[in-house]
Amino acid sequence: MNDTAWGLPDPYSQAGFYEDVPLKRLLAWLADTVLILVLTVLVIPFTAFTGLFFFPLLATAIGFAYRFLTLAGGSATLGMRLVSIEMRRADGQRFDTTTAFLHTLGYSVMFSFVLPQVASVVMMLTTARRQGLHDLVLGTAAINRAA
Repeated sequence: MNDTAWGLPDPYSQAGFYEDVPLKRLLAWLADTVLILVLTVLVIPFTAFTGLFFFPLLATAIGFAYRFLTLAGGSATLGMRLVSIEMRRADGQRFDTTTAFLHTLGYSVMFSFVLPQVASVVMMLTTARRQGLHDLVLGTAAINRAA
């Protein structure tokens, strides 16, 4: 496939769009994880504290909803917005709800297994567009937001 079929910025002639993206994705992930944990703790009293017994499941559900809603609403989670990156589809457009759902589902599946997660991290560090495995499957990429 040649790059004219992609709406994403060319990683060689427009390398600035991909500069420091793996580090920014890590920082965004850390910020999002803290926020999801805070949201989960805030929800626990509304479960009559039974949420403590299934805390990992509750955090996973809240995390899925958080990622889906923020990606569908602005093509970036709050952590991504904090570090000025956003997700784009193969045609260069922002995420729609279908892409946001599929990306969140792919992320969740990848995060559930060690080998795909390790492969995804390696790919983010080595591919030209800094795509993880689920990004490559969907044809999506994280890019630096235009100033």
